[in-house]
Amino acid sequence: MKFKIITLGCKVNTYESEYMLETLLASGYLYDEENPNIIIINTCSVTNTADAKSRKLVRKSRREHENAILIVVGCSTQNHQEEYLDMGIDILLGNKEKSKIALLITKYLKDHQKYQYFTKERALDFEDMQVGKFTTHTRAFVKIQDGCDNFCSYCIIPFVRGSIRSKRFETVIEEAETLVLNGHKEIVLTGIHTGSYNDEGRDLSDLIKELAKIEGLERIRISSIEITELNDKFLDLLAKEPKIANHLHIPLQSGSDTVLKRMNRKYDTAYFRDKIKEIRKIRPDISITTDCIVGHPYETEECFQEYVDFCKEMKFSKLHVFPYSIRNGTSSAAMPQIDNETKKRRTHQLLKLSEELEEEYLKKFIGKELDILTEEYVNDFTVGFTSNYIKVYLNGEYKLNQTYRCKINGIKNNIAYASLTSCLNEKITV
Repeated sequence: MKFKIITLGCKVNTYESEYMLETLLASGYLYDEENPNIIIINTCSVTNTADAKSRKLVRKSRREHENAILIVVGCSTQNHQEEYLDMGIDILLGNKEKSKIALLITKYLKDHQKYQYFTKERALDFEDMQVGKFTTHTRAFVKIQDGCDNFCSYCIIPFVRGSIRSKRFETVIEEAETLVLNGHKEIVLTGIHTGSYNDEGRDLSDLIKELAKIEGLERIRISSIEITELNDKFLDLLAKEPKIANHLHIPLQSGSDTVLKRMNRKYDTAYFRDKIKEIRKIRPDISITTDCIVGHPYETEECFQEYVDFCKEMKFSKLHVFPYSIRNGTSSAAMPQIDNETKKRRTHQLLKLSEELEEEYLKKFIGKELDILTEEYVNDFTVGFTSNYIKVYLNGEYKLNQTYRCKINGIKNNIAYASLTSCLNEKITV
């Protein structure tokens, strides 16, 4: 039996899909993109676009593979259960029982009985998954946390992912040790609300401090962290631990205090500004990227201009911009909505600003030496990422999954081009 997995959405979904892939391979199934007998679609529901794309992929997969076993899981199915019931799906799950995927397929092959499982409970146990090696990434993700209790007014995720829960501290360390033994030099800690990690009083800082002791682990990256979770303990560790990547993704969502309050965010722009200043005192060249929602209800032209001005002031190295999307069941859905043309115009304006901010940040490194961890070959270049998440094209063909020091020669289309200085792991291999 041959299978393929289609993944939409966040790094948590990527991790869970990798777990399903590893589990099925270990159970004797073969991975085949072209002629699968089994298709697994891991859906996303963060926006209307994500939901629409998820449904489109389900219909397309059923149409093109009439006789395949179709399995659909994830946030979109959890959020829109009834819409998926008549789409020819054989195994339909929400965000629970993904860890049982091999058992569910085995059972289906025996009895050919369609299976559905959803839970409406928010207080869930952490569904334990462990991955030994990532097949498609040099960087390895480790899911350390699930769920969210923030209930931002625009967000459906707390309803589809349940309440905050964390992986056992010792399990995270064991998983990371295995990943490093299997060749991964960089680990990305991920979750729905990663900064809320807590296992019996041991928080994210405690976890990173222990992970940093693993020999052979060069970088520890955090997929995303809220500004309110960057406490003194974390900032002290940021100053002392060089293995923490020189990049933080900190969601802003709006640069207007009026809109932040409507969003039910837990900070204002003054708090955000002061915390960013603290971070940059510790690491002046750190890359700080962010998420921006455009066109939330009550975002007036004045509010939007405050937003633009604040992003300029913060000098983010990149903005991930999303037009506001109505999520039924959230409090923002009942607020007066902004028209689509206004959202499109503002989205375009912030995307243009993002390009300008990214170019400004990258140009600071021309002529400087940075370390890159190589990931792939593109034409005559070896491509990798720096600790501060700059994508670098290194002239020549070198070993992958190696750390090289290189000199940044120039920037084009927000990509850095570099020449080799030295290899930090071993003798240079061309």
